[in-house]
Amino acid sequence: MSILAISLLSLFITQVIKIFTVYPFNFSRVIGSGGMPSSHASFVSTLSTSIGLRYGFRSDLFAIVAVFSLIIIYDAGGVRRAVGEQANVLNKIIRNLDLKQFSRSADKELIIKDLKELIGHTPIEVLAGTLLGIIIALLNHFYL
Repeated sequence: MSILAISLLSLFITQVIKIFTVYPFNFSRVIGSGGMPSSHASFVSTLSTSIGLRYGFRSDLFAIVAVFSLIIIYDAGGVRRAVGEQANVLNKIIRNLDLKQFSRSADKELIIKDLKELIGHTPIEVLAGTLLGIIIALLNHFYL
């Protein structure tokens, strides 16, 4: 299977797994971000591992892919997680606002909408996604 195809398959598998990591099962998790395991980490670790296995872990191509993969993994577990935590705090503040102070209905509608809180990943979610991606790349390389 091509490197792109196995990487996309890894992304899909990870998203499907997310359905079963919450109770009750939530089928909308297939298209959502955040949660266990990290599909970002799975996707890029499958890509990096596959590149390394095919072209060598000392190749320039692997180095380039590994650097971008690390940036994406850091972003998924760091920056995006912080954004989710900030959204959680803002949602709590908004719930306690007195909406009577806003004169325009458009302002009230904007404030009533909750910000998305499940955006980033915990370190465990990132680690699980990374390991899953590596395993999928290894299975593809040695068995498919």
